[in-house]
Amino acid sequence: MPPVLELRGITKQFPGVLANDNVNLTLEKGEIHALLGENGAGKTTLMNILYGLYKPTKGEIFINGKKVDIHGPTDAIRQGIGMVHQHFMLVPVLTVTENVMLGEETTRGGMLNRKQVAAEIREISQKYGLHVDPDAYVKDLPVGIQQRVEIIKVLYRQANILILDEPTAVLTPQEVEELFGIIRSLVDQGVSLIFITHKLKEVLAVADRITVIRRGKTVGTATPAESTEKSLAEMMVGRAVELRVKKSEAKPGEPVLRVENLVVKDDRDSVAVAGVSFEVCAGEVVGVAGVQGNGQTELVEALTGLRHVESGTITINGNDATNVTPRQVTEMGVAHVPEDRQRDGLVLNFPIKDNMMLNTYYNTFANGMVIDQEKVQRISEEWAKAFDVRTPSINVPAGTLSGGNQQKVIVAREFSRPTRLLIASQPTRGLDVGSIEYIHSRIIEKRDQGNAVLVVSTELDEIRALSDRIAVMFEGKIVDILPANRVTKEQLGLLMAGSRPDNLGSVITEDVAAPL
Repeated sequence: MPPVLELRGITKQFPGVLANDNVNLTLEKGEIHALLGENGAGKTTLMNILYGLYKPTKGEIFINGKKVDIHGPTDAIRQGIGMVHQHFMLVPVLTVTENVMLGEETTRGGMLNRKQVAAEIREISQKYGLHVDPDAYVKDLPVGIQQRVEIIKVLYRQANILILDEPTAVLTPQEVEELFGIIRSLVDQGVSLIFITHKLKEVLAVADRITVIRRGKTVGTATPAESTEKSLAEMMVGRAVELRVKKSEAKPGEPVLRVENLVVKDDRDSVAVAGVSFEVCAGEVVGVAGVQGNGQTELVEALTGLRHVESGTITINGNDATNVTPRQVTEMGVAHVPEDRQRDGLVLNFPIKDNMMLNTYYNTFANGMVIDQEKVQRISEEWAKAFDVRTPSINVPAGTLSGGNQQKVIVAREFSRPTRLLIASQPTRGLDVGSIEYIHSRIIEKRDQGNAVLVVSTELDEIRALSDRIAVMFEGKIVDILPANRVTKEQLGLLMAGSRPDNLGSVITEDVAAPL
């Protein structure tokens, strides 16, 4: 019996970049095949070819042993192929039903038959354990539920080959577990999946087979049983990778950031941050742990001038920073890696080099009233090389980069200028193992240079690995601030759920691995 899908000799040449170089891949019926690789390795390009978004330079595609030509997504859908992209393709102001039927509208008497489509969504939802309300508006749904809507969209179109592109990049640990349950349900019903990721733990937990791509080429295929995180990391990067954060004991100095009785509202005018107080000293990393949606986003936005403070004070380097502008925050020596890189970190249609100078164009890169373009080009090239931004040129739009390389552009910009305070929200979201290792080392380097560092992450392993102290947020409040070496992952989980464990005094001594 032939494979459900076979890619033979797929090659894709862009100007100046060989994205895929003679890649071969097979997918069996009811299989979860993980496609693993660094940012910019060619994983998404390969799947965009399969989905008809790109035309291969050469190579062939076979479905159930029959050669097919895919000239666009419509052809892919007809062949039973569905793709859930890393950045969701949903219209926020429409309902789930309207998003699902968009482009394939069902009508009755010349009118949209929302009732019939909603009934089909409920049937699909029940069959695969997706649990989505067809009448809900997408803008009101958490990210994890929006992803389920994307899966329903492709199942509604009767896809039996499903491509999930970095499906856990924006999910909480709880949502990841729920997604894995959904994936297993899909496989039990006969769906075959290609799971694109760079997270080693997830690959070992959910995949049946693993294919590793490095710089556009297939470097090997293995099963989870014969693989380890270390072996997969070396296949991905081409060298030994340090899976643990190496750091010396912190030597905190004077407070750089002081927050007192801070109250901040969310977009619905509800209190998101409820009287929070804490401080971050020079030479230490304070990590903020919590399930997404407990006020962390609003806290960081208030600290960086992106959200209005209702009451309370923010002090940076002894200066009142309450309700100042983002530019004023930058001029106080604050670096900011935002949670949403595309909304708050980049102008996607600007060249990479312009994104590198977004917050310092008027001083560092200006010669009087004129921007020094030669300096912009030279320094941007240096930063791109230092932070391994994979791109044919710094003159191409930032939106053409993979998600991980977009993150590297932001990190390069923020880490490459003199600062006193680093605020990093989800700093390694969407990054591969090699990039995580590098950025973690740079965060610790900033700490050791005397910066105060505030790290917000939903990755508990990352929080524990980087932090000297950990603040846990629940329902807009900090429920406790603890030394990182005196709290376990299980204790943190209880605090994040609003419960206080009785044994917080126990000391842990084991090394903590990075979130791979």
